[in-house]
Amino acid sequence: MGIVAGLDSSSAFTRIVVCDADTGAVLRQGYAPHPVEAKATDVDPQAWLLSLGEAAAGGLLEGVQAIGVSAQQHGLIPLDTSGTPVRPAMVGNDKRAQAAAADLVEGFGGRQAWAEAVGCVPQSGLPVSKLRWLARTEPEAARRTALVLQPHDWLVWQLLGRPARRTTDRGAASATGYWSAGTGSYRPDLVELALGHPAALPEVLGPSDAAGTTPEGLLISAGTGETMAAAFGLGLGTGDAVVSLGATGSVMAIHHEALADPSGMITSFADATGMHLPVVHTLNAVRALRGTAEMLGVEDLSELSALAVKSTPGSSGLVLLPYLEGERTPHLPHTAGTLTGLRRESMKPEHLARAAFEGMLCSLADALDVLRGRGVVVRRVFLLGQAAELPAVQAAAPAIFAAQVVVPQPADYAALGAARQAAWALGAAQGALDPHTPPAWQGAAAQVFEAGDELAVGQAVRQQYAATREQIHPGAFNP
Repeated sequence: MGIVAGLDSSSAFTRIVVCDADTGAVLRQGYAPHPVEAKATDVDPQAWLLSLGEAAAGGLLEGVQAIGVSAQQHGLIPLDTSGTPVRPAMVGNDKRAQAAAADLVEGFGGRQAWAEAVGCVPQSGLPVSKLRWLARTEPEAARRTALVLQPHDWLVWQLLGRPARRTTDRGAASATGYWSAGTGSYRPDLVELALGHPAALPEVLGPSDAAGTTPEGLLISAGTGETMAAAFGLGLGTGDAVVSLGATGSVMAIHHEALADPSGMITSFADATGMHLPVVHTLNAVRALRGTAEMLGVEDLSELSALAVKSTPGSSGLVLLPYLEGERTPHLPHTAGTLTGLRRESMKPEHLARAAFEGMLCSLADALDVLRGRGVVVRRVFLLGQAAELPAVQAAAPAIFAAQVVVPQPADYAALGAARQAAWALGAAQGALDPHTPPAWQGAAAQVFEAGDELAVGQAVRQQYAATREQIHPGAFNP
């Protein structure tokens, strides 16, 4: 079909991949940091365009026929009637709206009412919470807000020359707190509840729809949020889950329906293909490993991993509940981590090192079980993040997760997903692809690990962990 590009505008940089539209083979790549502090909560969105231009320099996009856009989720760009931002963009990791989120939960009738309405319970990062914060903290800016966009919506709009039509996709829309993946429709009453008055919202496009064509004839696909783009770039399907190992953790899976969860543990996103993408977050993942490494005086996680593999499954009875920053899954916001099972024979560095790995993986397995408990099928688990390369993780994860574990080769999966969406939109527009069937690109190169004979051992480790969690925090998953 030709050549397509995918760009991913994350919180800190822009990455661009140029791919063969038929095979997905990467032909060229570009990168540029954003000219802003990565931890800034207020950002001039023009910085994203500057970064995009730098990443595309040197003729990177020459010959490209279609572009897909992925961008950081949960960002908020409030615009006035002329399309000018009324204030800098509020980025996704902004925590200022925590009290505003609590206000919204109470003001709409509680967690269950929100879960039933839009598939998620407001947290500080959601755009709906940011709108309430804006109304409470910057009322003049809130009063002038006539249109609300997210970063991906805004970038697509800019690439198309700021047309009258503003668009988004169901994946990005599902991360707002005022669009329901279950019903496929906006809840403008929730925007008004948060902001204090109605505001225009972008049109939600289907997975293979085009947002438009530039004056130069370049097709721009619907685009999506980073999470959805990464899932699409990995080539996930039914039966696949992704466990992301960052300082915090997340578990997401492909599912055929939206899941309403009044506990707030499941956030019901839509994916980039027409399916659904339920996500469960944990507040502690690799931060538990780093804390343990510091306690033991080892230099890095590789050394901690080497120490852990000297121990045996079960860590000689040591169990670490890694709730160092409180925890979201289960809902224990004010708790602390716990180390149990200390005996003279277990008080060795290798046992504590292994307990940290097992505690992190068991906590994420708890999150995975939240999805399984709602009927989500999980046969393969994709592990993402630098910690996924550690031997201690690869050795223990299959048996603890009770699934085949896939560790993909590091790549720009969000940008690849955006490029794959661009190829889909281009093929559908040309009549070369079914609008309901995405292009069959080659899957990610990966290492595959099986539980094999270790499955029973892994499940014994989980039972030991669960018994400790229930003793320390009885009923945590059944409040």
